[in-house]
Amino acid sequence: MIQKLSEYIKMSDPHVLKDSKKIWVPLENNPEVMTRLAHKLGLSPTLSFQDVYSLHEPELLALIPRPCHALLFLWPSSPISDAAFAEEEAAMIAYEGSGPDEPVMWFPQTIGHACGLIGLLHCLTNGEAARNIGPDSDLAKLLAEAIPLKSAERADLLYDSEILETAHKAAAQTGDSRSPTIDEPVPYAFTAFVKGKDGHLWELEGWRKGPVDRGVLGEGEDVLCTKALQRGPLRIINQEKASEQRFSCVALVTSED
Repeated sequence: MIQKLSEYIKMSDPHVLKDSKKIWVPLENNPEVMTRLAHKLGLSPTLSFQDVYSLHEPELLALIPRPCHALLFLWPSSPISDAAFAEEEAAMIAYEGSGPDEPVMWFPQTIGHACGLIGLLHCLTNGEAARNIGPDSDLAKLLAEAIPLKSAERADLLYDSEILETAHKAAAQTGDSRSPTIDEPVPYAFTAFVKGKDGHLWELEGWRKGPVDRGVLGEGEDVLCTKALQRGPLRIINQEKASEQRFSCVALVTSED
């Protein structure tokens, strides 16, 4: 069973970006923290994050309202995962997509320990969530600026955003665990899984060369369907040959209230 993580959920990217002039306090993969931050930025209150306590037990998966719009997944860096991702990265071409016809919105990360925020942005700016952003909100303005930009320019947009920095700083002080300092090692990474405009499952991480296409999802299949879980978070868990206890996942869903 995936735990809520009270001991080590204040984690971020294993690629600390030490050369960045900005290194932030990591966010906690906590549905309350992520929901408050999402709403502050401009997501409609009709959507919220919810804990996913298991990725393979039907009774626990049934607790998540469907369709599920996005998954924000926290996983531990290890020699196994590092080697697998390095091999996949070596075969990838740096992404240079832009414009309204992109299958997914992707943001590169140039701020240390900010992959919780980057993962959150990937969840909010794709699929159903993107259609539920307040038209006059900070997030709507950010997205409008980002759509025509190439990857490097998008990274600069996030890096220079005082609104994002202020909102992130406030969110990093909330949650159930102690906030680490920017100098503490953080051997975890956030990954977002979303369904793109093309109907594919996309894996989105800001420190990679670009978005990763994990294959087609059928009509009516969301990111919590069996196919998406097997190609997404369970692929990482099985690759590690590890218990779900070492991972954390929250789901972005339409609120039941």
